[in-house]
Formats: sequence, C-alpha cells, structure tokens
Amino acid sequence: MKVIACRELRKQFGRTVALNDLSFSIKANKITGLIGPNGAGKTTLLKIAAGYLRETAGEIRVFSRQPFNDLTVSANTVFVDDNMALPGTLNIAEILDAASLFYPHWDHRLALRLFEYFSFNPRALHKSLSKGMKSTFNMIIGLSAHCALTIFDEPTVGMDAAVRRDFYRALLQDYLRHPRTMIISSHLLSEIEDLLEDILLLSAGRKRLQLPVAELREYAVGLRGAAGLVERFTADKEIYRRETFGANKVFVVVRNSFSGAVLEEIRAAGLELLPVSAEDLCVYLTSGERGGIDDVFSGN
Repeated sequence: MKVIACRELRKQFGRTVALNDLSFSIKANKITGLIGPNGAGKTTLLKIAAGYLRETAGEIRVFSRQPFNDLTVSANTVFVDDNMALPGTLNIAEILDAASLFYPHWDHRLALRLFEYFSFNPRALHKSLSKGMKSTFNMIIGLSAHCALTIFDEPTVGMDAAVRRDFYRALLQDYLRHPRTMIISSHLLSEIEDLLEDILLLSAGRKRLQLPVAELREYAVGLRGAAGLVERFTADKEIYRRETFGANKVFVVVRNSFSGAVLEEIRAAGLELLPVSAEDLCVYLTSGERGGIDDVFSGN
C-alpha cells in the first residue's frame, strides 16, 4: 500500500520554485529518510503531505486522498518540527492530556514515561522551554500519537548528543512495537542511517535518488591515483565527485557498476578502490562535480 504518492508535484512561492516535477511514492510501515541540503525542498514537501500547504501543480495523494485541509489525513498524521503550534495557556502536562483527546491511538502511558525520563516540569509552559527541551517534548507527542503517518522534520534541533541518541533509540523501540509509516527529514544522514529502510534524496526541489539504504551503501565507488589511469577507467561513467591532489593525481566517485574482472584490472593498474559512505554520496550527488574545498585554493 502506498501511503504517499506524488506525480509531477510542483510548489512555487512567487518566483521561487521549491518543488519541481517531483514524482515518488512511499509504502506503508517503513521508515524513510528524506535527505537533502538546506533549501532542497524537504520541509515544503512534508507540509504539503501533512495538508498544511496546497501544491501549485501536479498531484499528491496521502492515504489515497488529496491532503490539503482533509480531516482524514489530519487525523492520521502527526507533523513534528521545531515550530509546532501548541496552546500557550496550557502547561506541558495539560498539553499531553489534550493530545490524548485529539489522537485516537494516543499512548498516554508512553507519553508519561518519556515525560518522566526526560525530567520535565509538569507546570512548565511550552514557550518557556529551551530549544532542546522543546524538541524533546515535541518528540514525545510525535511518538505517543501513534499516527499512521508520522513525520519528523529536523526533529533534533537543539538536542545535545545524549538526548539525540535516546530519541533515536526510543523511536526505533516504539516503531518495532507499533509499525507505521515514518518520515525523518535531515540534511545529515550519519545520525539516522541505521534507523532507515529507504532514502529519498532531494536536490533543488527535484528527486535525485530513491532506493533502500542497503543499496545506497553499495551505489558508488571511489578511484584514486594517476589522473590518466583514472580517466581511462571512468571515461564512460557519470562522475559524482572529482578532487585533485598532488602533481597529477585525482580522486573520483562514480557509480559502482564495474564487473569483477574490471575491478581486478583497476587494482592491477595500481589504482586505489575506496568505499563511499552513504552520507558522502548524498553530499556528492547534491553538490555536483565541483571538487573539494581544497580546490578553491588550488587555482590561480
């Protein structure tokens, strides 16, 4: 079952195109990472999926429905970010009580246990919390709601390292007990990679890549050595990254589509074959073949 399906989705704010010809689908009961640099269109896409914004053109369906201002989509979706609109007249304990009335699958026992674990003052107002504590409290709402579609948009803003680790562990534990469709957006992949099943990579409002994390880890390979030899083996391949070093040496990243025999030939020629991490690959795919920061200082 497809929880989200987009076809040629476009969103424009004045002259700024935030999403452009975006087509993809997300299946039920998977944790998907929405990855991309700042300005890639991640938040715009998530707000359209949650029904907060209307698309400019194209089509999006959430639970097979047009999500904008749709009560069914709203009742089955929780959208968590650092700008959650929560009642200013209620203390945070009262906000949890109110949330239990709004979300039909609310797990109040989980909410209270997380609330106690993170040492919240029940009488505190949401607006008085620090940035990190706000993010932690918002996370409690997102997990405890047990919505069929749970969206976390850069959820760990302001959290320290220990709280981030606890958040990701709590998310995984609760997901294993209550599987549902989760989307976690981030411009960094390293912290959430082990949680994810699929990756949707955006760049400048377009889909750059969508595939399982396991495939992403094997998607590309790096070659390092003499420039002439590297060019010989990569002449017919799309180069995702190219960096120069030394007098006549280069490092390039290309699609890992070499046969076993060619890989042996590359090694025999004296070139290094290097693994490319999923996070580095996402950076390379969204930054283009512009080289590394050292190249800024290598020109005349």
